[in-house]
Amino acid sequence: MGIVTREQLERSLADLCTHVGDPRAGILGPQSLAWQLGGDLGVFLGGGRAALLQLAHPMVAHAIDHHSRTRTDVVGRFQRTFRHVFSMVFGELDDALIAARRVHAIHMRVHGEISETIGSWRAGTRYHANDADALRWVHATLADTTIVVREHLDGALPISIKDRYIVELNRFAALFGIPRELLPSSWSDHASYMESMLGSDRLAVSASAREMGQFLFGRGAAIQPPLGRIAEAVSASLLPPHLATAFGLRGAPIRVRGGLGAFAAVYGRLPRGLVAIPAHADARNRLAGKGPSRLSAWTERQLFGLATRVAG
Repeated sequence: MGIVTREQLERSLADLCTHVGDPRAGILGPQSLAWQLGGDLGVFLGGGRAALLQLAHPMVAHAIDHHSRTRTDVVGRFQRTFRHVFSMVFGELDDALIAARRVHAIHMRVHGEISETIGSWRAGTRYHANDADALRWVHATLADTTIVVREHLDGALPISIKDRYIVELNRFAALFGIPRELLPSSWSDHASYMESMLGSDRLAVSASAREMGQFLFGRGAAIQPPLGRIAEAVSASLLPPHLATAFGLRGAPIRVRGGLGAFAAVYGRLPRGLVAIPAHADARNRLAGKGPSRLSAWTERQLFGLATRVAG
C-alpha cells in the first residue's frame, strides 16, 4: 500500500473526527469495549507477546534495531510508547490528535534498508515506519493480544463482542492513517488476516529480532531477573508455538503455568477500580469532573518500575 503521508494522515484524522460524539471522551469513550476490555492492568500480561509478534515482522524489527534505543533505554521506550497509546485511547480528542501527529512525525524519520535476506524479504528491501502494511500488522498484534489476554483471564468471549471490539479499534487505526481498505470489518476478517500472516514467510525472526526479544526479558544480563523469567514464560505460553521457538523462549514450568491459572482466578474477583490502568481511571475521573487520583499516579510509578525489574 505504500507509505502513509502526512496528507493521508490528516484526511484520516478529519474523517475520524466526524465520528466522535463527545471530544472530551476521546475517540472511543467509556461505553466502548476498547475501554472495557483494554482498560485494566491485566492487558500487560500480553506486552511481551505483542512486542515479539511485531519483532517477527522484518520491517518492524529493522526499524527498531536501527533507530531505537531499546537495548539501552528499555524503560524510557516503555514509558514513551504507552504514554502515546494511552493518550490516543483514553485522552480527549485533541490529546489523541496531538499524539497521532507526533508519532507520525517520528516515524517519518525512521527508514532504511533491510540488511539481510529473511523470509520473503530480500536484502536491500526498503523499510519505513509509516509503511501502511507494517502499521496494519502492528495494529493487528495489539488488538489480537488484548483478546488473547482477556480470554485467558475471563474465558471465551462471544463472537459478537469480538466483532464489535475489532471494528471499534479501527478508530485507533485511523490515528496512524492506516487505509480503511486494510482494516477488518469483523473478527473473522481479523482472524483470517492473522492466520495468513502467521502462516506466511512475511514473518521471520532474524538474529537481531531474537536478540532484542531476549533482551526484553533480561536474558542479556549476567543473571536473568526473576520477573524477566516469569515474563518470558508467560509470553511463551501466549505466542504461537513456532514463534516462541524461533525467539528461543523457554517455556513455562509447571509451577508457573499453575500460578497463571491461580492468578486469573484471583484477578477476576478484584474490584475493577483497583486494577484500572492509570490513564483509564484518570479519564473516567476527568469525565466526572474530578482530577487525577493519587492511586493512579502510584500505579503508574509501579508499572514503570516493573519494566526496570523485568529487563534487569
